[in-house]
Amino acid sequence: MTRAASIAIVCALLVATRALAQLPQSMTTLELGAPGPHWVWIDDEAFYAETDGRAYLVDADSGEMLGMLSTGLQFQNLQFPRAYDHIYSAETYYSRSTRGERTDVISIYDPHTLAPEGEIVIPAKRQNGVPIPSFTGMTDDDRFMMVYNFTPKQSVTVVDVVARTVAAEIATPGCALVYPGGVRRFAMLCGDGALLTIDLADDGSEQSRSRSTPFFDLRSDPVAEQGVRLGSSWLFVSFAGMIHSVDLADAQPRFGTPWSIVTDSERRAGWRISGAVHLTVHEASHGLYILMHRGGPETRKAPGTEVWVFAAAGGPRLRRIRLVEPGNAFEVTPDAAPLLITTKGENTAAVYDAVSGRHLRTIRELGLTHSLIQALPVRTP
Repeated sequence: MTRAASIAIVCALLVATRALAQLPQSMTTLELGAPGPHWVWIDDEAFYAETDGRAYLVDADSGEMLGMLSTGLQFQNLQFPRAYDHIYSAETYYSRSTRGERTDVISIYDPHTLAPEGEIVIPAKRQNGVPIPSFTGMTDDDRFMMVYNFTPKQSVTVVDVVARTVAAEIATPGCALVYPGGVRRFAMLCGDGALLTIDLADDGSEQSRSRSTPFFDLRSDPVAEQGVRLGSSWLFVSFAGMIHSVDLADAQPRFGTPWSIVTDSERRAGWRISGAVHLTVHEASHGLYILMHRGGPETRKAPGTEVWVFAAAGGPRLRRIRLVEPGNAFEVTPDAAPLLITTKGENTAAVYDAVSGRHLRTIRELGLTHSLIQALPVRTP
């Protein structure tokens, strides 16, 4: 390198450093205002760089990215208390990045600055896999966060996020994932088609448990594990398109009568569920949104080409939304003028009017491999 070239590089670095020092405070410290009705978190497993999971906060109205969290190895999803005064994330790290001592934590972030506030070290055994929403969950009083473990022993770590300590570990042999359904209650799907329900004591330890008889036929038509919650109920869809509901409001779960999302002719035509996330709901309207496509039985996780909308209680289809790009995961915002956001598992997200189905915009070049989309909670007073 010539002396003149070296001097030019040094001068350029000095100019850049001076420009950075003169940046206004608003450009160096993030300060988010009150959340907008169409703010969503887009979770990025970073499939080609899995030690560098990320979550992007996006305004679906403008398509603008508002901020980002760095969430470690094999990132799954975020958890939000109803007041949205903290963000909780189950994360895994290794002391040598890709090897060394493993540490699992619940990271706690400030939702206004996205700065880390602290962390809670948890047993290094949380389930890491293709992201689905129910690897973690929170009790309805926002006191405890449950983390599903698979080593292959199955258990749930209960974390007191108020005291910021591990409260308990509960053995759950044969049962998986976390489906909250009460102030201190959660359920799990079991390998024989049964539902395990666990109630927690005030200190987070197990107070009681009950196990139902199987509520679906595991051999002839199993349900997909990606359930969706509406009030005190969880809705699951089977591979053949049957909706199974379970209400967790009472001491014993109450199972609804299954109903079909496809007619006989639609079933013969090959219409079936799609994607990594099959269902979402709009709670205010009790609308059930289902990602669909046409294909053989082995294609149930193929990207969806349409979203079908039903009343969550059953009945005929209300409308169908044709997607401009296939979708692998999707979400509906909870407000009175909801948006539907889809992603095909790459680095783009498409935004639609959730009522008319009109395509509004596509957000491009955002991260690596989107896995889930999470709407912000409906805030309580």
